[in-house]
Amino acid sequence: MSERVGIPVSTLSKIERDKLSLNYDKLQQLAHSLGLPLSSLFAGPATPLVPSTGMARRSVGPFSQTLELSTEVYDYRYLCTELLHKRMIPMVMHLRAKSLEEFGELHRHSGEEFIFVLEGAVEVHTEFYDPVVLQAGEYLYIDSSMAHAYVVAGGFEEARFLGICSSQEEDLLEELLGQSS
Repeated sequence: MSERVGIPVSTLSKIERDKLSLNYDKLQQLAHSLGLPLSSLFAGPATPLVPSTGMARRSVGPFSQTLELSTEVYDYRYLCTELLHKRMIPMVMHLRAKSLEEFGELHRHSGEEFIFVLEGAVEVHTEFYDPVVLQAGEYLYIDSSMAHAYVVAGGFEEARFLGICSSQEEDLLEELLGQSS
């Protein structure tokens, strides 16, 4: 496996024992080397979809068993990663960027997005609206195809918020992970 994916055996061993997490670039390298979509690395064992309107799906788990992904701007904690074919991607995000320059290019993706500020304050920049500052306990719902960015506001060093992205597209997680790099 080490030779096939180009990751040292010692690193793979640490990952298997939950002593090390891979960064986005290594996850992307691993998926590419295995010929898999990146999102398949985050799902549990494949279970066939029941072709009914009431699939009776559920996900329960501790925050410690979430998928962690870090970038210069965010630390992402993706929730409910064992569920396949989700139309909604819940995550808790720890934000560090304090300016648009630090954030970089505004993001856009299919679907809609909801955020609820848990700690600190978040300044939301969008393509068509003036920036708005959200304090802890406040929320925002937007069309995610509109370019958008989140930065820490109000003199805080960092902010945390719950984010939920939804889309009719089955590859939403793949799209979001691609923007995380």
